[in-house]
Amino acid sequence: MLLKHSQIQVLAMSIYEDRVLPHLVDFACSTKPNRKQREKVIPLAQGEVLEIGFGSGLNLPFYDKQKVHKIWGLEPSEGMRQKAQPAVDASDLDVEFIDLPGESIPLEANSVDTVLVTYSLCTIPDVAAALDGMRRVLKPDGILLYCEHGIAPDESVRRWQHRLNPFWSRVAGGCNMDRDIPDLLAKGGFKITVDERMYIPGLRILCYNYWGIAKVVTCAGSHGDSNPIVAI
Repeated sequence: MLLKHSQIQVLAMSIYEDRVLPHLVDFACSTKPNRKQREKVIPLAQGEVLEIGFGSGLNLPFYDKQKVHKIWGLEPSEGMRQKAQPAVDASDLDVEFIDLPGESIPLEANSVDTVLVTYSLCTIPDVAAALDGMRRVLKPDGILLYCEHGIAPDESVRRWQHRLNPFWSRVAGGCNMDRDIPDLLAKGGFKITVDERMYIPGLRILCYNYWGIAKVVTCAGSHGDSNPIVAI
């Protein structure tokens, strides 16, 4: 039985996303500049941790084992979970996979001390729903640690980001190069308390990084304010 053209396209995309894309993403996210960024954020995680976009386990070496009790690794890609399994097996950390997308967090409310998201907010289709879920599961004194790439401050770079993003998103697993990370966090009900940003080495349209700490907004009238309390 011959496959229709549309069926061939679906099959090819499935093979690409399960067999090829995980290796490409792992390679792109494991460069030296990316590792240095992870070193700045991940050691701050503590207690019960929800990692959004666990990927191939690139963050595991940077956790402080004395501070972290358990990691819930949310990763919807079967290919990524398979690639991560050897790293999980070799780690002393207690890791449990959640094979659901970022918009579907099955944990109880106020149940985690830290939400960690590194180079994943660019990919989640419904970021607002995902951030709602992160806010729901965080304890009142919990923190959101983030390290992301996004919209650049230079207009010339931004123009190219907007121009190339539709094509890039199709070939890069839904990754968007032009998302405004601080604005997304603010609209998601988070107040940034530590805010750092700069270009890291690499292609400028993909290498403007945002990283820091955010907490759930609790004061009336603060929702949607993207100005940081502390900038270092």
